[in-house]
Amino acid sequence: MKKIVIIGGGVAGLSAGIFAQKNGFNSIIVEKNQILGGECTGWNRQGYHIDGCIHWLVGTKEGTKIHDLWTTVGALDGVDIYHPESFMAVEHGEVTVNFYRDLDRLSSSWIEISPEDKDQIEDFCSDIKKLHSFSVPSGKPVDMMNPFEKIKYFVSMKDIGPIMQKYGKISVKELSNKFVHPALREAIASFMPEGDYSAISVLFPLGTFTSEQSSIPKGGSKALANRMFERYISLGGKVETSCEVVELDIKGAAVKGIKCNDGKSFDADYFIAACDPKVLYEKLLKGLYNDPEFEKRYNNPEIYPLASNIYVGVGYEGEMNNIPRTLKFPVESIDILQNQKPIDYLQMTHYGYEPDFAPKGHTVITFAINQFKPELDEWEALASDKKAYSDEKIRIGKEVIHAMETRFPHMKGKLKLLDVATPQTYVRYCNANRGAFMGFWPTISGKPLAHTGNIKGLDNMLLSGQWLQPPGGLPVAVITGKDTIMRICRKEKKDFVASWKYE
Repeated sequence: MKKIVIIGGGVAGLSAGIFAQKNGFNSIIVEKNQILGGECTGWNRQGYHIDGCIHWLVGTKEGTKIHDLWTTVGALDGVDIYHPESFMAVEHGEVTVNFYRDLDRLSSSWIEISPEDKDQIEDFCSDIKKLHSFSVPSGKPVDMMNPFEKIKYFVSMKDIGPIMQKYGKISVKELSNKFVHPALREAIASFMPEGDYSAISVLFPLGTFTSEQSSIPKGGSKALANRMFERYISLGGKVETSCEVVELDIKGAAVKGIKCNDGKSFDADYFIAACDPKVLYEKLLKGLYNDPEFEKRYNNPEIYPLASNIYVGVGYEGEMNNIPRTLKFPVESIDILQNQKPIDYLQMTHYGYEPDFAPKGHTVITFAINQFKPELDEWEALASDKKAYSDEKIRIGKEVIHAMETRFPHMKGKLKLLDVATPQTYVRYCNANRGAFMGFWPTISGKPLAHTGNIKGLDNMLLSGQWLQPPGGLPVAVITGKDTIMRICRKEKKDFVASWKYE
């Protein structure tokens, strides 16, 4: 029985491990942390549970191939799904713009706000509806398809081609400026910061949301990762935790083994790097096998930006039944770090639908504040001074609570700061390059990455994870974990066992 060592126990590593076991391999996942899940995680603070990952999950609709994949790996098997009525609500002055799941309701509510935008609203909603026939490809990767399969695949993508052409060439700001009413412009623009970011970033999330393909698994991120872990263990998989890989033993074109920070070593026939590519190429491979496609992106952050966030957890002594799950509201301005432009909007998500996330009668709330290159540089510098770093986190947390009490006066005295994570938290916990929680963000100038995970010069090591193809995130992680085992099966000249009809 051939042996596979998987470096990293996030969703991609767990997916690879599950399919390795299903296909007759003997696998072990080597993970630096005490628990598996990677960035798909959550943590407890002062009696509350802070969900650290899933804002929405693509693949919650039964009957889609991506749902079948999630069910096969145990993530959605028998799990209740929460369907919020709106993707997000954005306040602007006296107006609240809701991105409702029901497209007709979205359209009518926007037209009520701005009758003069009626034609543009209807065109926008019509284009979103065209994406309803699209389902995330989760079967055989294109590079492994025969000519007939490729034709079938490209035919299945015919409906999204015109949308890609129409919205891939304009920025989010340009899309927002098509609307007359300032509240609608602000709502669209709030999806991304100022810059070259493609309007595709607006259309595709709304396409999956309004077609019921993306919602929220009950129990949150950590519970989802735990279910995948349990599925892996039930198949005979092995795990080594608190064991960070620090060195590869390479002979010729083959990796012979890995060495860990605790002195342990593991050999195998195949090695899967289900970790950040920057860690793989620069730290483990010592810059000797660099990939030109990744290098191009790392060296051009303006065209291929990375993003992280400040993630603030707040406990509220009360319930939020009449407040949208995710709400963006204006604030007087919150200073983030020393040299950065103050932010004038906060994005709040509450978990009132998860009673186990907070004491009875209480609600846990999170705030995500996106951070890009200038801020990432500053957080990296600030982290070297532990006291200054800690003080800044507390200061930001207090400002967020003050802004919340200003917007919701009835909450004054009932909010408490639970935790503040920063881009450096993601670096420390997950070895995430620059603290990135997603892959490269889509811009008009950037070319989408489509990577096979093969590493030139090494015959028995492959890269897996969200970085291999856009838009990144959990669906890409679970898909590429599966794809990696498909590629190994091909090398071994054995049929791939999927456990569901994936073609």
